[in-house]
Amino acid sequence: MTKVLVTGADGFIGSHLSELLVREGHDVRAFVLYNSEGRRGWIDRIDPECRDELDIHIGDIRDPQSAATAVRGADIVYHLAALIGIPYSYQAADSYVDTNIRGTLNLLQAARDEDIQRFMQTSTSEVYGTAQTVPISEDHPLNAQSPYAATKVASDQLALSFHRSFELPVTVVRPFNTFGPRQSARAVIPTIISQIASGAKSLKLGSLHPTRDFNYVEDTARGMVAAASARNTVGETVNLATGYEISIGDLAAMIADIMGVEIEITADDARIRPKASEVERLLGNPSRMTELTGWRALCAGPDGLRDGLSRTIDWLSRPENLAAYRPDEYQV
Repeated sequence: MTKVLVTGADGFIGSHLSELLVREGHDVRAFVLYNSEGRRGWIDRIDPECRDELDIHIGDIRDPQSAATAVRGADIVYHLAALIGIPYSYQAADSYVDTNIRGTLNLLQAARDEDIQRFMQTSTSEVYGTAQTVPISEDHPLNAQSPYAATKVASDQLALSFHRSFELPVTVVRPFNTFGPRQSARAVIPTIISQIASGAKSLKLGSLHPTRDFNYVEDTARGMVAAASARNTVGETVNLATGYEISIGDLAAMIADIMGVEIEITADDARIRPKASEVERLLGNPSRMTELTGWRALCAGPDGLRDGLSRTIDWLSRPENLAAYRPDEYQV
């Protein structure tokens, strides 16, 4: 049994990763953000058998003492906690610096003091910016096109610097666009599904031409575990991608087809990024990850994407889950 810490366990990917680690027999400490109402995000909605096995740590990665307490005794740190909304980073860039950079530094310092076996830093494909060459490999230039992406570049480099400077066993995992049950309404797939499930025939969306490489959340969680478990990934950055891209417009049409409805799309100016900030194309190359760990996305290609979308639609269309979303409002 390995003792692991998952920061951001109350979030979308973090809750799925925590469940997977419990099912694999690990001793999991779930780091969730403090709030006065005692809510633990999506951790409160996972399988009760898994939830009961978690050691819940309530705190804030921006606080060094809270971070140090959470890391103490852990063998592996899966660091997912971050502010991730791109539109909100235009409004509150300072808070992204505090959480994504300073918070990561606090955890790295604590991990160094504890002499842990692995620190898995969660990155994002947004650090690449619009693809200059495709498919995007880990050697692609970094080109942050939003304050959010800039803070992720910085936090990734901080983590790698701790590997080079202090021999901290760091692995940087760079997921492309993850989707699935429990994803927040700020993301495009739950935005489309929740509007259709609520009866809308005219969808409000932003730009339709950008393309994305969508990862189903179970594939992302498996990839994180594989990357953190392999000895030859120390000091490496690895993409979690499917190698298949689809435009947002075609994605909306695929979702509507699965749900058996006809839709029209209305452009909503509030949902469109500033022109120079829009990442036009993301198509990942997962070959390094496959070579090092054997991981492959199971929901890959058009058929795999439809399968993952069908599972997400099934989950989000249930009344008790749809009630957690506000389809008529734009969530930043």
